Amino acid sequence: MRVATLDLDLEVFQGPFDLLLTLVLKEEIDLLEVDLAEVVIAYIDYLEEAGELDLEAATEFLVLIAALLELKSRLMLPREEEDEFLDLEPELAAEELLARMLEYRRYAGAAGFLRTRIEAESGFRYRSAPLPPELRKVSLDTAAEAVYDPERLSRAVGDLLKTPPPLDTSHIGRPLVTVEQRLTHLRGLLRGKGRFSFDEAVRGTDRVTEAVTLFALLEMYKQGEIEWQQDAPFAPITVEARS
Repeated sequence: MRVATLDLDLEVFQGPFDLLLTLVLKEEIDLLEVDLAEVVIAYIDYLEEAGELDLEAATEFLVLIAALLELKSRLMLPREEEDEFLDLEPELAAEELLARMLEYRRYAGAAGFLRTRIEAESGFRYRSAPLPPELRKVSLDTAAEAVYDPERLSRAVGDLLKTPPPLDTSHIGRPLVTVEQRLTHLRGLLRGKGRFSFDEAVRGTDRVTEAVTLFALLEMYKQGEIEWQQDAPFAPITVEARS
């Protein structure tokens, strides 16, 4: 079954997958209201009922879902300037999706060609160089000669049976700070100053504390306590209390 004809029963839409794509591109259905997870679950249920995996159809489905996820993420994330992709007309957006699918098909075709070549040559193995002269004619005495030292072999097998020594992890630094401690520190900075920079919050700390501080900032942002601003990549990050 083609992915486009996959029947969907969503909260905001009922019908084939290709019709959902058309309505989304024409902005007749808000992509933010479409639960893409339910689309994926519907496709997984179909695969379980079919009992087999059509690799080409599955890859096409992944390409379409990835494109929709990218569009939806750009709509959800806050931006100071709207992305040029979101300003495209429905026809141009459809052409963008089609271009991505065509690019995928080119790579899939190249992969299929390489797979065919590998399968065609699977029964042949070639040597890059001839045998050394001393091995081209070997006498029976030479062939029957022992090629290993029995004592050395026994020592090697005995070493495999020994329990290896425990690993020394004393050189690995252990984190001595928790997220709760960094939350207390950051909230204290907010109460005292109202705003601060990330460099100020981690001044004099180690790299582990910097990472834990970042987790604490993300938790505060999730709870709606703060908002931050960064004018350019790698520029200073300013944190302030959300009004």
